[in-house]
Amino acid sequence: MPLHASVREPTCGRAILWTVLLSRFKMKYFTTVELFKHTWDHVASALWQKYPNPYSKHVLTEDVISRVLRGTELVTQRLLTKTNRLPKWGNYIFGNHARQVCIVEESVVDPVKKTFTIYTRNVGFTKLMVVTEKQIYRPAQDNKDWTQLEKHSWVDSSVKGVATAIQHFGMERYKANQTKSTKGLNYVLENMFVPDRPPTEGFPADMARLRDSAKAKAKGMAAKARPVVQ
Repeated sequence: MPLHASVREPTCGRAILWTVLLSRFKMKYFTTVELFKHTWDHVASALWQKYPNPYSKHVLTEDVISRVLRGTELVTQRLLTKTNRLPKWGNYIFGNHARQVCIVEESVVDPVKKTFTIYTRNVGFTKLMVVTEKQIYRPAQDNKDWTQLEKHSWVDSSVKGVATAIQHFGMERYKANQTKSTKGLNYVLENMFVPDRPPTEGFPADMARLRDSAKAKAKGMAAKARPVVQ
């Protein structure tokens, strides 16, 4: 049986639903809506070429795990490796060597309905916190030449006694990273579809070096990462 025949819904989507059902009374929740002044087709194309960009120095690697067709939908699973320094109290739990985390991403693209849905969840540092996110890109209701992004995110922690503080920290860091994410996607869109406009910022000189130096470590972490749904 083809792989896509057994795929009925995104595994990350199931994980998000399961997490919400189990922890809906204690986790931090955040939602927002953004607009991109580009068509859905342009945004969908740019999302596949989002990295690297000047605002994504914390994204070290991206690797495709699987890609299948499910009717009119393209379902893709990817593993990303990101770096974010832990606060001092986090080093007491994981040690000073903890600098990188693996993220599982599953996307569902439907060019007929014009929706691009992305589910993400960290599979590293889960003893400290779990951050799950759902993004939905679709044509804006008021202007079909623009694209609307609807974001939902949940931050949960099971550390006894300080779970609330950890959730607050995680949500604030998530918001800061999302600001960079939006700037990065706009940068890619401008360079892909407004070529006559000079770029506002060039790539960091050490971008390639950072990505290459993390490659071996990322592969090791990927091999040890637990699946989102077991």
